Amino acid sequence: MTQSQKILTAHAGVERVTAGELIKAKPDLLLANDITAPVSIKEFDRAGIQAVNDKSKIALVMDHFTPNKDIKAAEQCKCVRQFVKRFDIDNFFDVGRMGIEHALLPEAGLVTAGDLVIGADSHTCTYGALGAFSTGVGSTDIAAAMATGEAWFKVPSAIKFVLKNKPAEHISGKDIILHIIGLIGVDGALYKSMEFSGDGIRYLGIDDRFTIANMAIEAGAKNGIFPTDGIALEYLKGRGEKVPRIFEADIDAEYDAIYEIDLAALRPVVAFPHLPSNTRTIDNVGDIEIDQVVIGSCTNGHISDLRIAAEVFKGKKVHKNVRTIIIPATNKIYLDALREGLIEIFIEAGAVVSTPTCGPCLGGYMGILAEGERAVSTTNRNFVGRMGHVKSEVYLASPYVAAMSALYGKIKG
Repeated sequence: MTQSQKILTAHAGVERVTAGELIKAKPDLLLANDITAPVSIKEFDRAGIQAVNDKSKIALVMDHFTPNKDIKAAEQCKCVRQFVKRFDIDNFFDVGRMGIEHALLPEAGLVTAGDLVIGADSHTCTYGALGAFSTGVGSTDIAAAMATGEAWFKVPSAIKFVLKNKPAEHISGKDIILHIIGLIGVDGALYKSMEFSGDGIRYLGIDDRFTIANMAIEAGAKNGIFPTDGIALEYLKGRGEKVPRIFEADIDAEYDAIYEIDLAALRPVVAFPHLPSNTRTIDNVGDIEIDQVVIGSCTNGHISDLRIAAEVFKGKKVHKNVRTIIIPATNKIYLDALREGLIEIFIEAGAVVSTPTCGPCLGGYMGILAEGERAVSTTNRNFVGRMGHVKSEVYLASPYVAAMSALYGKIKG
């Protein structure tokens, strides 16, 4: 079996699972946010359910439109807050405590290696960086799991990605996953596990792994997952009370395909509108002027991402025509950046720094684009209208490329 299949086997309480099989398993954590949780709550109540199965296994994070941007957003959050009070939910994150969910939950120790996690958000696959099986599901699935403590799964087959050698200069997890998506397409891993291996992994910090696992869904994958090595275990040390469980793929595990990626040969990658698979290397982007840069999100709002941007910005000014928005992914990351002097560098360079929020990533607020405007963003999607007007454009890139672009007023690396 593959690494993912072994985790599903353990949580289904069976001896073995096979690709394509339907199983019932018990997740370790259920996640929803201020957009998806109200739908779950409505279905939960419509079914007449009077109690949650295990309040300690539910995490509700107010991160998409929080602090509330308008009345509708406020009403959605109010709905969730009332549910939390009604059932005394343990893991609730609101203004002052919240962060972007996929950075916050690992940081808080709510996810560990070997866990089975489902979330009413497609980028729940982030936690595969730690060696967990995590995947996005519908809000009604979350409602059912809150009531029963169980969920249905179709066991995925897998694609193996062998990452080789030390990454070239300025190559980050964002470049690696954009390269892979460009290689296989947005449906190249449809309902499959993307399992990462190879000697190149040892050169990837945990933040790079979070980024790669996060964007597995952009290739259509059910989940992305890394081995639980010393780097992952070091990150997990002292975070919460959960005990990591390490699952490894069998030597004779079956894969639908195997790709070898030479990290030393990669160049910085930019995804052009309007798909993450529409990739070009920085050498082939041409002369494209931009109006906005966003550095942050669940994909690239980690402290290492902010350090990369600050190194580029230090002692310089962003281009006069570029609105530059920095969004730390959690309050802890914000505080660490403040203590390290990164926030001062950003503000002196002419950028603005936001409270942790998904904000502009989904066209919510804090950086909406007008007709004809272009943005370079470290977020994870660049679909039509993703960040505002349907005739705006979003170019996905690493923090390094985004920061360089902010300085020059055009896509630069």
